[in-house]
Amino acid sequence: QVQLVESGGGLVQAGGSLRLSCTASGSIFMINEMGWYRQGPGNQREFIARITANGGFTTYADSVKDRFTVSLDNAKNTGYLQMNNLEPADTDVYYCNADLTFQLGGHRRLWGQGSQVTVSS
Repeated sequence: QVQLVESGGGLVQAGGSLRLSCTASGSIFMINEMGWYRQGPGNQREFIARITANGGFTTYADSVKDRFTVSLDNAKNTGYLQMNNLEPADTDVYYCNADLTFQLGGHRRLWGQGSQVTVSS
């Protein structure tokens, strides 16, 4: 069964760094695009960053630009979100979302299970 598995969340002090990983397991041919989102209690899911496999084009929300970096390694079926200079306002559950092409053809967009990121002041 194809799924996205996230790792790397945790507790960090303000100004610190964390790196989230999102790995596609199963019969995957490639990750075409991966996006990252975050959501706090009672809030809508907020777009953070996106990267395309074709050309490596990236897009960032203004709130994280110059602090967060998104990357993609299709050799490992894994995308990353490097978060630097973290602020307490970055505390949320972070989700990856990927458009996947399967080895036997076809594609599907999936969500990861979510990773809690907590930034203390």
